[in-house]
Amino acid sequence: MTIQPSVANQVEGQTVAGLLRRNATEFADLPALSSLDDADRPTLSWGELREEIAAFARGLADLGLRAGQRMIIMSPSRPEHVIADLAAANLAVISCTAYSTLSSDQIRYVVNHSAAPVAVLAGAEELERWLPVLDDLPNLEHIVMMDADAIPAGDGRFVSAERVRERGAELHRSNPDAFERLTDDIRTDDPLCMIYTSGTTGAPKGVVLSHRNTIHEALAVRQLHDAPMHMSNIAYLPLAHVAERVLSIYMPIVHAGHVHTLADASGVVGALGTVRPDSFFGVPRVWEKMVAGMKNMLAGVDEQRREELLAANELLQEGYKLRSAGKEVPADLAERIAETDENVLAPIRQMLGLDRLFLAASGAAALPTEVLYFIAGLGIEIQEVWGLSETTGAVTANTASAFRAGTVGRPLADVEVAVADDGELLVRGPIVFPGYLQEDGSIEPATDADGWFATGDIGTIDEDGFVSVTDRKKELIITAGGKNIAPTRIEGLLKEHPLIGQTIAIGDDRPYITALIVLDDEIAPAWASSRGIEAGDVAALAEHPEIRAEIDRAVTAANERLARVEQIKRYHLLSEAWSPDSGELTPTLKLKRRVITNRYDTEIESLYES
Repeated sequence: MTIQPSVANQVEGQTVAGLLRRNATEFADLPALSSLDDADRPTLSWGELREEIAAFARGLADLGLRAGQRMIIMSPSRPEHVIADLAAANLAVISCTAYSTLSSDQIRYVVNHSAAPVAVLAGAEELERWLPVLDDLPNLEHIVMMDADAIPAGDGRFVSAERVRERGAELHRSNPDAFERLTDDIRTDDPLCMIYTSGTTGAPKGVVLSHRNTIHEALAVRQLHDAPMHMSNIAYLPLAHVAERVLSIYMPIVHAGHVHTLADASGVVGALGTVRPDSFFGVPRVWEKMVAGMKNMLAGVDEQRREELLAANELLQEGYKLRSAGKEVPADLAERIAETDENVLAPIRQMLGLDRLFLAASGAAALPTEVLYFIAGLGIEIQEVWGLSETTGAVTANTASAFRAGTVGRPLADVEVAVADDGELLVRGPIVFPGYLQEDGSIEPATDADGWFATGDIGTIDEDGFVSVTDRKKELIITAGGKNIAPTRIEGLLKEHPLIGQTIAIGDDRPYITALIVLDDEIAPAWASSRGIEAGDVAALAEHPEIRAEIDRAVTAANERLARVEQIKRYHLLSEAWSPDSGELTPTLKLKRRVITNRYDTEIESLYES
């Protein structure tokens, strides 16, 4: 079901390349692309950006890159990445950003599966991962390096991005109409880009998206939130992630926005104060860290100020919860909220760089409701979304005027969501991808005869059309007693405590539920210090009796909100954080459950010993 007005007619005949030309004509002088990593680098306007894209496209074509082929990019978020990506789009080449955390073996698989003749790499850090397998990539003809200093001596396959650009600029100056003809030849249903799934189970799959997919997604999201043109944002997540790719490449083209690239995601909090963006998307971990940091900060202020801030937060939460339940906020309460917001909380938002936010969103995993409520208590209402790479990102979204806390909202325009007999959520509509790339270059559809795509997520739809996602179909725990349990609900409740950075619920074929809990390596030292605990490093803190007692209380608090069969009977506390580099998380920060359970087999078995 969908209740949004259609946007399908607006998409017909549109392409990313065509919209880029529109922006360079109608919005030529407006800002398009800035780098937060190089203060001396000038912002590119839409007119300037398209000229850079044209030059790089002609340079890539001069290397022999042709329509229908694939091009791999491995780079953090930086202007050169966006330019290379859109240059490929104007050549009708399918661009694909590979996660910078991929191992050499994974690089071998992705490059050979895509049969990409050209790769664009940022610098030495990326090249280090490629060097061990370069001779195992028979289709790869050219490697374009953004940082020329990283090019190995004597290897003719390498060329600097600047040289490609200079050659392309020369060709573009001599015949600018050639680039325009490239734009004219692209069609709405042509493939645009490809995203490799992060591979929680099995080999990654190449998800091909079309111009129609991305433009429909962008228009539908803009309509859903009644968003203005020319919004600003920060591109800090990997551009291999479908959300960041849509939010920081395609959506800004549709609304002629201003993107600020940030190579190191750990600097995003500081970047918020610099940019003060109109929109901000954070995966749950980003919002969780923000809340944990705020709560930790509160512990360090004087009691009177702390009580004032907490009372203000609770007041705004009260109004938010009423509206979430579909109830009216009484006039006197609304007046108190407005006054408190202006006098107490507005300065906090300004300090955080979130005072200009038109849209705050979260996706990729469930956001704990306590985090959602606390942020709402700051006057920032996060709109949760749900989607996949195969659906071009968001399928559903909450909005400022229609939301239910704990749900992922209602479908976008022209999109249908249904629940299969086994509880799996199905999606149909113009955002559903054409299919997966095959090794022979063909694209194999993944929808049934009626056009439905099975998402692999388990969920429900209420009578008002709000969708709730309970878990991944393949991740449900089935206990020895035959009970089906959603681990993400348990994990979400545990992570509401700031000391708990990561956790995994265990119990498949077991008599009861246990958990591995990872101490938050950023919050724990500050939490301990504020209480006069001096135990040294995080490993020592994990053994400290006061820390242990607090984790016990967190587990008890979570259990009080769980059914008896879901409750955690025992847990093991870890001090070393999980990450994509260490292998326990995917590049999109999802748990690799099989890897974790294998790696901590001894610890898990001890939880079931009598």
